[in-house]
Amino acid sequence: MNILVFVKRVPDSESKIEIDHDNNQIDMEGLNFVMNPYDEYAVEEALQIKESKGGTVHVISVGSEESVTILKKALAMGADEALLVQDDKHETYDGLRAAKIIAEVVKNKYSDYSLILFGKQSIDTDNSQVPSMVAGLLDLPQVNVVTELDIGGGSGTAGREIEGAVEKVEFSLPAVISAQKGLNEPRYETLKGIMAAKRKQVPVISLQELGIEESDLESKLELVNLSPPPTKEAGKKIEEEPEEAAKQLVKFLHEEAKII
Repeated sequence: MNILVFVKRVPDSESKIEIDHDNNQIDMEGLNFVMNPYDEYAVEEALQIKESKGGTVHVISVGSEESVTILKKALAMGADEALLVQDDKHETYDGLRAAKIIAEVVKNKYSDYSLILFGKQSIDTDNSQVPSMVAGLLDLPQVNVVTELDIGGGSGTAGREIEGAVEKVEFSLPAVISAQKGLNEPRYETLKGIMAAKRKQVPVISLQELGIEESDLESKLELVNLSPPPTKEAGKKIEEEPEEAAKQLVKFLHEEAKII
């Protein structure tokens, strides 16, 4: 079974994000970058399927040359092969651009595959768009936000957590699956894996080599503004007798918070 896993390089969630207002973008200076955490669940699931059913795990990223770092991490975890598709506009917020590139990668480079895995969303753009768009472009069945996955011969069953229950979805292969936290526990890289990954070369291909022209990726999305979350106001302390405190609390919730 050949499994494709698409991963993305994102700023570490513990990094302090600053905005470059002059260029209307995130200031990348001094940021620490990691593999998108949800993508780690996708890589781990691919490795577990490979260990139980055989096959190969191919890990692909679309982005800058710096994305080789996260591909090396996936190789150190146990992936067989990695590929970087270099895109100078990888920081775009247009999910359709990314999906079109990924669909072309699959069509041009991987004719034999059974499963395509993603994380459910990237923690930078936070749109949860790309897996569904890729499935649509490739005309494949899809199940998103998966916390349980069982792959059989030519089909599979996925579990999705919904309010008060787990929804079971059956699908045929090949298919697109996006992983949610709880699907598994991603493994750490071993020293042996890290050393082996260092020796492996990660091929880099351009959009032109895939037959993709920039005109094919023309976006109708315009980023108008970036702004940090509003500063939280200090809390209010009510120091009254219980009856009066309750009245003041109700008044605050009604007139200021507008909750009731």
